Amino acid sequence: MLRLISRFVLPFLVTLPLTVLAAEKVAGNSSAELTLNDLEYLEMPGLNVMLAHDFYPEGHQGGVGIIQNDQRVATNGDLRLEPTPGQWEAVPAVGKRQIDRAKSEISVHMSYPDEKKDRKGFNPVIYPRDLAFGYTIRVRPEGAAFRIIVDLDAPLPAAWEGKVGFNLELFPGVLFGKSYYLDDQFGIFPRQPNGPGAVDEKFIDREDPFANGYQLAPLATGKHLTLVPESDRQRLEIESVRGGKLELLDGRAQHNNGWFVVRSVAAPGATQGAIEWLVKPHALPGFIHQPVVQVSQVGYHPKQQKVAVVELDSRDHSEHPIQVQRVSEKGLRDTVLEQKGHEWGKFLRYRILQLDFSDIRKPGMYVVKYGDHESAPFQISEHVFDRNVWQPTLEYFLPIQMCHMRVNDRYRVWHGWCHLDDALMAPTNYNHFDGYIQGPSTLTKYQPGEHVPGLDRGGWHDAGDFDLRIESQSETIYGLALAYEAFHPDYDNTTIDQQNRVVEIQQPDGKPDVLQQLEHGALTIVGGYKSLGRLYRGIQTATLRQYVLLGDPINMTDNVVYDKTKYADGKSPAVGLPGSKDDDWVFTEENPERELEVAAGLAATSRSLRALNAPLADDCLHIAEELWTVTKEKRPGARVPVAVELLLATKEKKYADFLVKNVALISDHFDRIGWVVGRTLPLIEDAAYHSTIEAAAKKYRAKIDELGAKTPYGVPYEPAIWGAGWQIQRFGVQQYFLHDALPDIFPTTYMLDAMNFILGCHPGSNTASFVSGVGAKSLIPGYGFNRADWSYIPGGIGSGTALIRPDFPELMEWPFFWQQGEYVLGEGTADYLFLILAAQHELK
Repeated sequence: MLRLISRFVLPFLVTLPLTVLAAEKVAGNSSAELTLNDLEYLEMPGLNVMLAHDFYPEGHQGGVGIIQNDQRVATNGDLRLEPTPGQWEAVPAVGKRQIDRAKSEISVHMSYPDEKKDRKGFNPVIYPRDLAFGYTIRVRPEGAAFRIIVDLDAPLPAAWEGKVGFNLELFPGVLFGKSYYLDDQFGIFPRQPNGPGAVDEKFIDREDPFANGYQLAPLATGKHLTLVPESDRQRLEIESVRGGKLELLDGRAQHNNGWFVVRSVAAPGATQGAIEWLVKPHALPGFIHQPVVQVSQVGYHPKQQKVAVVELDSRDHSEHPIQVQRVSEKGLRDTVLEQKGHEWGKFLRYRILQLDFSDIRKPGMYVVKYGDHESAPFQISEHVFDRNVWQPTLEYFLPIQMCHMRVNDRYRVWHGWCHLDDALMAPTNYNHFDGYIQGPSTLTKYQPGEHVPGLDRGGWHDAGDFDLRIESQSETIYGLALAYEAFHPDYDNTTIDQQNRVVEIQQPDGKPDVLQQLEHGALTIVGGYKSLGRLYRGIQTATLRQYVLLGDPINMTDNVVYDKTKYADGKSPAVGLPGSKDDDWVFTEENPERELEVAAGLAATSRSLRALNAPLADDCLHIAEELWTVTKEKRPGARVPVAVELLLATKEKKYADFLVKNVALISDHFDRIGWVVGRTLPLIEDAAYHSTIEAAAKKYRAKIDELGAKTPYGVPYEPAIWGAGWQIQRFGVQQYFLHDALPDIFPTTYMLDAMNFILGCHPGSNTASFVSGVGAKSLIPGYGFNRADWSYIPGGIGSGTALIRPDFPELMEWPFFWQQGEYVLGEGTADYLFLILAAQHELK
């Protein structure tokens, strides 16, 4: 965060013209007035105003949003029912964005409730039963300022007067320690939420344990707000023209991940123009996006293709040569390559240049420069992947995520013994707040609330919370099993004591860490299957209070199986007190496709795990064979990966026969499952099978070439609200298997480009590696159970650069963005390990 503040703020405290000097040639619209562009948002140099391009308010993306001088500073401008709403509170249904080009006005109609989210689906919201009203938000430019106008369809119901207001959320990460004025009041934005506070009865919700009515007193109230007056880059003014006064609120009273909020409450009886604000963000004159040089933050093997990407403002027509400089141990710089960049074209909102410096192979440390802007230092070396790249994921991240264990790291304890009371059978006909849905039956012999044994071993906590999703467990063991089978990494730097449930980081125990992690994942899947007679869907906390816990998961439960006989009257202690009903719930589901995905992982695991734990490997194989027999899938192709892995595990002819019989199906879905079948080619002597697969492979290669050419990063990539890091890693892994099986059709290029994307060659100003603690600059802080400490878990892989629609890539230095920084288990973790090992293998 200090780097971000110094980069974006301090230079502009000295002298204003500095921003204009970055490009000698600036073309295009340099008007100092907001205009409506073809992408349906307002723009001028240094300022963008969006309305309803994104609608992901629980992730702080939606409503009115403001990008000021290359920094998203405000978002979620919308009518809300609470002063500082959190993740599970009501949001409106959003209509179609309307454009009036004659007025340069953008508008959208919204309404409460949103029936699609009311107690339904993933992360269901509890809407009040008496809630029903509609409204329109309009945004209209006024020179270099703009107006926000809210028109209500009808006066608010009497019960909702004083509750409904227009909120605009302010990104806290660039406000801490900065100042504000609101009329004659002033102060600085505090780093932590401070009192006084009080309970407001209007905002108590008996169904939501966090809607307890507690709010911090406003930082200030008034009609005219100025944010960060001391900085030309951040100064922003808001004036309430019509409607209630402005309140400047600290949104962290109930939610640690809250933002600062500016709010005006709608007046009773108001309709047209119920709320009107005049907003004046200060855009630096002639502002342009500063050049960003994007390279792998780790570096390159000498044999590797090396392409630097330079990201420029679309109006920046500067023609600096791109330089590659070798940095000596004396600090001297030798320019080993200097040439004009290849003009790739426009990607998102940027002009893109490329420089291929693959011919540079001399070992050493290097930087790439464009004008006065340069990359972080990186190495070119045959040993670039030998240390500090995939190892942190194996020796830190996976051990730290291990459930049902105590994890020691020298002086530090990452977490204590947790979830030893797993788990009670979930209630039926229940839509859980984290998206788990239990149908009318438990699908097992266990009744709701009954303890299910065998679930207190193995598994990894999923990403930023502590549940065990079956797909996260199975994807992780699948990737680890394939990695061990392909590359045999016998790296040992961790002690894992399953008997005593203790992990010691950086303490070797004579056993390969990959196999021990593989064992840990298999334990939870096999244990659940043996107890339930089927796969579990997931194991998750019962209450929202437990779910949002930050820090050590030892504090989630008392580790004692709940004994309902002690509380015959049903009045057990509240969660958080000894003896309470704080045990996790285990959910089941009817999902044959997911069961077959797990079966494939178990079959692969049975092969690799045999060297460490043969009985558990036998269990994995038995369960995979049983799922193959009993599962009735609906999606074509779902059975193919299981057939491949069981063929490799057993060599039984029936699996080969299935693949040959369904080769047309494999061909039709080659883009999704083709990578799996390549390993069967040496085992199946059928000419038609081989020729059909090769034809499908060539067709798929052409499709990849077409999609990859649409981005300057060499990989198919469609930016979205969620970072695509895990998807690109999975693509890279698939490319390895395709290359290994069909090297004449698939090169290593796409696999290596996918790796470089993860390691720093990706869109946006923040060119960090998505892997915390890996590379010269990496994703820190990260979104794990550590996030409240603004820290990181070494080797954790974040979601990556997200898209602020329609065209602004963003990777914030902010610990609470799950769609950007959340550590991804499953495909994210195992695929990253595999991808780096594959690159190391191919390049050596």
